[in-house]
Amino acid sequence: MRQFEHASLLDQAEALSISVSHALELAIGVNGWAVLAVSGGRSPVAMFERLRYRPVRWEAVTITLVDERVVPPDHPDSNGALVRAHLLREAAAKAAFIPLIADDQEAAAPELAIARLNQAYRQPDVVVLGMGEDGHTASLFPDAPELQAALSEPKPGYTITHPSAAPHARITLNLAALLATERAFLSLAGPVKTGVLARALHAPTPALPVSLVVSGHRHGFDVFRA
Repeated sequence: MRQFEHASLLDQAEALSISVSHALELAIGVNGWAVLAVSGGRSPVAMFERLRYRPVRWEAVTITLVDERVVPPDHPDSNGALVRAHLLREAAAKAAFIPLIADDQEAAAPELAIARLNQAYRQPDVVVLGMGEDGHTASLFPDAPELQAALSEPKPGYTITHPSAAPHARITLNLAALLATERAFLSLAGPVKTGVLARALHAPTPALPVSLVVSGHRHGFDVFRA
């Protein structure tokens, strides 16, 4: 694992966009294609707005999500809507996109989305993660009743979680999927999250799900801090 510290959020976003674009090009060079899974929320927007201009062979890239709130695709809380608005534009408009919630029917019955996603599962080559102050990453929340199943399932794929501390049920990559990525990037900011990461690095524990990703990833895990 490597850690990179940046003086500002904009510096962090720029550096992360460059590293992600290089990782995508490396994957394309090996496989002929690349699958990129990104996180939602407001934190990655600045990175998205830089990554979409990067000189990547976007026509060979499929973009999907690490996790998604179980809401309709046009809902203000939809991560898919955020990706469409801030990443799938300019050069990156050539990329394919696999939403985790495809329509209102899947929002009402997320088990339909899980069946679709796992039946045609494509392992991400590159994943961009965030982290909460409770140590969650993706939608692997420490208080979710489904956490143990999401951590112990050996087959990479998507699952549903119901965190009590966050709005909406979630669809998320499980731990096996996160660990199977070729390159993983973790972006975080502020002293509180820096402290959480320090605790996570000290000893892996389900109480801090991010610690299981950091400790278990095979290689190519980079942390970008601001």
